[in-house]
Amino acid sequence: MLMTSSTESDVLIIGAGIVGLSIGTAVLKSRPGVRVTILEKEDKAGQHASGRNSGVLHAGFYYSPDSLKAKFCREGNFELRALCRENRIPVIETGKVVVARDAEEDSRLDLLYSRGISNGVALELLEEKHLEKFEPLALTHNRFLWSPNTAISDPRQVSTAMVEKFRQLGGHIELGAGVKLSENHGEVTVGVHKAKWVVNSAGAQSDRLARRLGLAKEFAMVPFMGVYRATSQKQLSLKRLVYPVPHPINPFLGVHFTLTLDGKVKIGPTAIPILGREQYSLFEGWSIADFGQALVATAALIRGEAHDFGKILKFELPKLREKSLVSESVSLVPSAMAVKNWQKKPPGIRSQLVNIKTGKLEQDFIVENYKNSTHVLNAVSPGWTSALPFGRWVAEEKILPNL
Repeated sequence: MLMTSSTESDVLIIGAGIVGLSIGTAVLKSRPGVRVTILEKEDKAGQHASGRNSGVLHAGFYYSPDSLKAKFCREGNFELRALCRENRIPVIETGKVVVARDAEEDSRLDLLYSRGISNGVALELLEEKHLEKFEPLALTHNRFLWSPNTAISDPRQVSTAMVEKFRQLGGHIELGAGVKLSENHGEVTVGVHKAKWVVNSAGAQSDRLARRLGLAKEFAMVPFMGVYRATSQKQLSLKRLVYPVPHPINPFLGVHFTLTLDGKVKIGPTAIPILGREQYSLFEGWSIADFGQALVATAALIRGEAHDFGKILKFELPKLREKSLVSESVSLVPSAMAVKNWQKKPPGIRSQLVNIKTGKLEQDFIVENYKNSTHVLNAVSPGWTSALPFGRWVAEEKILPNL
């Protein structure tokens, strides 16, 4: 139901995903008594990226040491575990192996390892002969990485726990809330809602809201759909997560194997460019505005030299077919080819900012302040793992000094 009642807050947050909830909780912990309201357009928190991700607690070795992702992923891994323990949410300590499919990928393991060590992540670079000890079903060329602190949990249970914590601290959430962001007399306002400080944490819609204030003009948004297939662990008895070495140019981790709390093995995701930021099916979840943004972003990607968009299409589009997706996965785990009962899982969408001038997909979190507002523009993976310390940093560095 659409909520239109006027509210007055010290901090008004748009978006009840895990980042918005983390920011709101951090504000309330630092300043008890401050009035914090979250506006959420859906009828429940965490309905998009926060509830549709893989549930993997990443360790933090993929990211450049000078990035915000590196700063928060390792710390977020441990904080998210603590939240799960406090709320009796299961965490399965799977660990992860990153395997190489050829000599070129084997050489890139060194960069991942050095990044992990620089980021303070527990990580081992081991010879192929040791792989059977960690994951007998996996295959590698020469060497592999072992990440003991990668784990899995349930994003939806985490969202529920965070909503409860936010409310316990005195926070207020309005569900089904429409948002109209504008600037009046030098202040950012949100419709009938009065607030000293506005936080745009709207996930896939954040850049669109920011553009209403004249921000984020250098960016366009292209959504990438992640499609998964799953089978029972009885059919494929993996005990670890199995990932390939990521592509050196295109910013995706590639088709990999993850486990779920309910005893499933998943392969995926794809990274297929689509039109809609919330387009979970062919004919629903996109708009003309989404279409226009996707065209602008795609044109920038094609013009730019940072990524090979043609190769993205060439490698990703065939994976819409189960046969192609499975074929891609068997280079990591050959016995996956024998599984006959793969089932579709709900897709997820990674809405990725593209710099229009350079044609580069933005890799790091992007946060900007404007007048009495903060805008979280690019909180993509590992946004879920990083959310708690990232939200605290946004609160302490971008919001609280201005209240």
